[in-house]
Amino acid sequence: MDHLQAGGVKWMMYWIIFALFTTAETFTDIFLCWFPFYYELKIAFVAWLLSPYTKGSSLLYRKFVHPTLSSKEKEIDDCLVQAKDRSYDALVHFGKRGLNVAATAAVMAASKGQGALSERLRSFSMQDLSTIRGDGAPAPSSPPPPGPGRASGKHGQPKMSRSASESAGSSGTA
Repeated sequence: MDHLQAGGVKWMMYWIIFALFTTAETFTDIFLCWFPFYYELKIAFVAWLLSPYTKGSSLLYRKFVHPTLSSKEKEIDDCLVQAKDRSYDALVHFGKRGLNVAATAAVMAASKGQGALSERLRSFSMQDLSTIRGDGAPAPSSPPPPGPGRASGKHGQPKMSRSASESAGSSGTA
């Protein structure tokens, strides 16, 4: 197990040093690319970092990186806490803005939909609107004309049950 941990620490040191080398290389390539054997020296440096005999990455990490990180540990922790707080605040801020945009879009869509709905409703006749009310009952002011599919009597009058016709007849005499 210790062998695996030692190997993991070795690779951690290598990748930290290699990341620093790659960052520095971005700037040094601009100024030093004309230098003779510059690219060959870079290859030799990476081989030195990787070599288990020279342990270059371990040497550089223990001599330069670890002491620097140890001395700046408190500042690094403070920066991480500040970054976490700022990222949370930014997330909340952009979340609220996103919800506001979504709410505005929903209201705009509803208002445009309301206009389209009212135009659609205006195109209906009163007969059509009376059937939309919910129970399908005709409007109280005017009885619906017989249409196709409705049961009608002998002369085109709607069929009524016996009790309904009697109550209609008695209400007319009173």
